[in-house]
Amino acid sequence: MSAEIKSTGTLVFQTGFEGSSRVITDSKEIPAFITPGYVIDDITGTDSTLEDKNDWVKDLDNNPEGGQFLIEYTGGDSTQRFVKIIPEPGNPANHVLQFWLNDSWHASEGQQKARIQTDIYGIKKGFREIYQTQRVFLTEDFNVLKSFPQKFSWLTISEFWNNEWWIKDEKYGFRTSLGIEKPTIAASDLYFKLDAENAGQKQVWSAGDQPKVKVPIGKWFTLAYYLKEGNKETGRFNVSITPDGEPKQLVFDVTNFTHNTFDPAPNGITGWSPQKLYTSKEVVGYVKSKGKTLQIYWDDFKLWREKQPD
Repeated sequence: MSAEIKSTGTLVFQTGFEGSSRVITDSKEIPAFITPGYVIDDITGTDSTLEDKNDWVKDLDNNPEGGQFLIEYTGGDSTQRFVKIIPEPGNPANHVLQFWLNDSWHASEGQQKARIQTDIYGIKKGFREIYQTQRVFLTEDFNVLKSFPQKFSWLTISEFWNNEWWIKDEKYGFRTSLGIEKPTIAASDLYFKLDAENAGQKQVWSAGDQPKVKVPIGKWFTLAYYLKEGNKETGRFNVSITPDGEPKQLVFDVTNFTHNTFDPAPNGITGWSPQKLYTSKEVVGYVKSKGKTLQIYWDDFKLWREKQPD
């Protein structure tokens, strides 16, 4: 691949959740890689405000360069969680993807927890390099977590798999998780966190030694990820944010494994959750006890292969 193509990458898919984009609830087309009994939703349609790579089915689900998109909850019902495309509050001409999470339920691994996530799974041609951008808005209700009475480090907002460790006969599962943490028992701001694990939730590395960056709350910011498959010397995970009206800010830049440390033949990123809101019963329960709800708005999602950060 030429250096020019390598730097600009290949745009796989983009959407601003406009046009005919719509959430299909209780989709009957449940893929084999989803645990039986779980209800899933989907998104179909085309964002007609964009010129190309804007069709949820043609450009993502059925694209050999893409993967199958779905919305996954692993339990619960619409009184506890939902995903909708809505007019942006305060800016109704714009549409956003709304995550709404207000309770926990008995879910996977026999745990009581709370989860909303989008997935891109079934990727036939694993991504060796992913570059992804999207606009993100955490509502003011997230501020109540600053007074959560304990530390917490489990509030995941995106997750990448190389490969999915729950797949039968998969020996070399690996995940990289971007989340939000409250690092002290005393009241504090919320910060981004990043770590990676081999199958069995065995930590390979954590970016905890890098300077902590506060999570913007009540303000839109552009969140950008770059992931390159590689080992301790060649793997890379870069995260940056650009709050509206402010300069770009580096959050993490890690050089380390982005595949299982024992994998003799890594085959690229085979699935990930580009948007996620996944946390403990204690965290969501505390927010609910204060009369608040965990909500995230997402917009302007773009996905490239082989594109590198500026």
